[in-house]
Parts: sequence; C-alpha cells; structure tokens
Amino acid sequence: MPEYVYRAVTKQGQIVRNRVEESSKNNLVKRLKGNDLLPIEIVQVSYKSRKPKQNKRNIINIDDIMKTANSANILQGKDTASPSLREKLYMSFSIGQSITTRDVIIFTQNFYLLKKAGFNNIHALSTIINSTENISFRGVLEDILAGVENGEYMYTTMEYYSNIFSYIYINMIRVGELSGSLTTSLEQAVRYLDETTARNRKIKSILIPNIGQFVAILVLLIIGTLFVLPAIEDVFAQMGGAGTQLPPITLWFMDFLDLAMLYWYIPVGIIAIIILAIIGYINTPKGKYNWHYFKYKAPVFGRLVFGIDFSRLMRAMLLNLQNGMRIQDALEVSKTVVKNYVMLSIIETSINNILIGSSWIEPFERSGLCTSMEIEMLKIGMQTDLTEMMQKLLDYMDVDIQNSLQKIMKVLPEISYLFVGILLIFLVVVVLVPCIQLYMGNWLLDSLRSEI
Repeated sequence: MPEYVYRAVTKQGQIVRNRVEESSKNNLVKRLKGNDLLPIEIVQVSYKSRKPKQNKRNIINIDDIMKTANSANILQGKDTASPSLREKLYMSFSIGQSITTRDVIIFTQNFYLLKKAGFNNIHALSTIINSTENISFRGVLEDILAGVENGEYMYTTMEYYSNIFSYIYINMIRVGELSGSLTTSLEQAVRYLDETTARNRKIKSILIPNIGQFVAILVLLIIGTLFVLPAIEDVFAQMGGAGTQLPPITLWFMDFLDLAMLYWYIPVGIIAIIILAIIGYINTPKGKYNWHYFKYKAPVFGRLVFGIDFSRLMRAMLLNLQNGMRIQDALEVSKTVVKNYVMLSIIETSINNILIGSSWIEPFERSGLCTSMEIEMLKIGMQTDLTEMMQKLLDYMDVDIQNSLQKIMKVLPEISYLFVGILLIFLVVVVLVPCIQLYMGNWLLDSLRSEI
C-alpha cells in the first residue's frame, strides 16, 4: 500500500506528524477524523513533495516540536509540547472553528481571481491555503490540493466534503474542469453564492421578524388564557348576576386548551404520524418526483425555483457549447448542476430525442414550465446562432428571476401580516374583551348593544 506523511491537529490543539500506510488518501482522511485528528497536510511519499513553505502564522513550528517530542508519544498522551500562551489561545479557538458559507465564498472569489491571473490549480490552491485563517477549512483545502497533485479533479475531493460544498457548487466546478473552462465556472459559482446568500438574507429579513411576532402573540394568548382568564372568571363568579359571564368564544378556547393539555399526546401523535407519512412518501421515487413538481408549481415560490434551475442549466450548457461540445454531450454534462427530478427527466427526454433525430427543445415546451419567450428564443437559436441566443436568453432570465424575487418580497410581508393580524384579532376577542368587560363594567357593552 502507498505510504503517506500527514500533519494533523489533536484535541489538545497540538500539531502532530506521522508516517503511515493506507490504501488511499481519502481513506486516511476518514481514519484520522475517526481518531479525533483534524488533517492539515497529507503527502504521498512516492510523489515529489511540494516546495517548503514559510511557517504559517500562529501555528506551532512542527520541526521545533519534533526535536523535543515523539509524535507517537504525543498521540498516546505520553508526552506534551510547550506552546506559548498565544499559540494555546489561538489553537483552542480555532480547533472547533466551523466552516461557514462566507469561507467558501472568499475561497471561490480568490481562486477565480488567481485563475484569471493565469495561475495553475496547484499554485492557486497553495497561495490560498497560506492566507486561509480558518484552520478547519485550511485542512480541507490541503486535502483538495493533495488530490490535484496526485492527478485528480478538484470536484472528486470536494464530494467527500458535501457538508461544506453544496451539490450545485460541486457540479459547477465539475462542469468547468471537464469542459476546460474552470475560470468561467468559478465566475458562475461566485455569482451563484452571492445571489443565494443575498436572496436568503432578504427572505430571512422578512420571515424572522414576522414569525417572531406570530409566536409572541401566540404565547401571549396562551398565557393569558391559562393564567389571566381563570382569575377574571373567578371575579365574574363573585360578582354574580346576569351579563357577568365570560364571552362564549373565551369559554370555548379555555375548554379547548384544557382538553389539549389533558390529551396532548393525541394531537402530537397525529401530527407525528402525518409528518412521517409525508416524509416516507417523499422518499419514494414517485413521491420525490411529485414533491419536486410541486416545487415548480408552488403559488409563490414556484416560478422562482424553476427559473433558477433552468437558468443554471442553460448557463452550464452555454459554457460547454462554447468549448466545442455537441448539444447532446452538453446536456449530459450540464444536467449535474440541477437536482430536481422533474428537470432531470426533461433533460433525459431531450437527450433521447436527439438520439432519435427529434427536437431537444420539445420536452421543455411540453412540460409547460418554460414560458413561450424562453422556448421561442431557443428555437430561433437553433436556426441562427445557438450560443449567442442562449446568452440573450440568460440575460432575459436574470431579469425574470429578479422580478420573481421582487414579487416574493412584496407578497411575503402581506401573507405574514395576514396571519399575525388574524392571531392579534383572536387575542383581542379572547383575552382583552373580558378584561375590558371586567374593569370598565358592563355599561360600555350595554350602551353598544342599545345603539345597535
């Protein structure tokens, strides 16, 4: 088996080095992680090592450690190094540092700029690694670099870190590497990450405050019903006489909460069964297809979800066509940038149509998901210049996606305000009306009834 020399960080924040045999680099990464070691560098000794690097900032000098300590003893806890207080603090904070979307965005931006400046993949990755502050992400990039040095594609190593790099991101890199246009794919990945982050931030800025208001009013309603209204009911009973009873809707809601607290396990069990049944159905091939179709036909978000997937597919196809691929091969490679089963089935039908000599645009038209403008632009492109027309189509779809997003930004507050308003009215009727009736007396309600 091949031999590897690795550097890794222990739980105590120490950097250790060892030489081991393993079947592959990826298996060694899994083995180290299983032993609570965070890989920093893995080099196969049968390959030429990289040029020595300068000591990384705030990292313990591994050569100094190896002069006074044995790495095997360190792993067994028999010997300890003596890092400085500053290094201990840095390692204690960085050892559990999570990898965020912002880290991926910065890496992609820097990698794109270096590739645009003419750097090869190894040189670009090495440069970025030296400037990466997140020690966890640095270990991931070291693994990607080791794979590239061994002749692998970048995306093959990224697939082992699917919790860091999304499915769409990995396949954008895959399309770029297979088509020989990694720089363009990186530019698309930067745009994709920026747009996704901005879109999620906008939606969260609307949903979170309104959901907070909804939950706060709901909690206030429950607390008022459980604690305030029983006290008011006792006061009403002591007052006696006609017209001193709580409103019927208040009494109904109090009885409802009493039953819910007494038999809470019944609604919880029913809800759990429904959720499990839905999840089980979605995990079936037919259920997943229907769920993905619902995403495209959803009232508010449907057009936006389909537009993003279709735009991503057309952008990947354009990249492959510009690099001399046939339409069939471009579809085959580009289909990896989408995950929706409905879109994948349309693409497979298009590829089959090409094989039998039919139009590859027809399945998109028959699906009813594309607009007439999009279909006509593709048809005109087949008669003139497809790549030029697809570029115009992408410009049109970018405007359409922005319009859909603005529409959602306008509709979401209205929907959230509707739910909050209904709950607020219910709170007023159930809790505040009895309070008004108790502390202001019945004269106000009697006068209102007499006027009516």
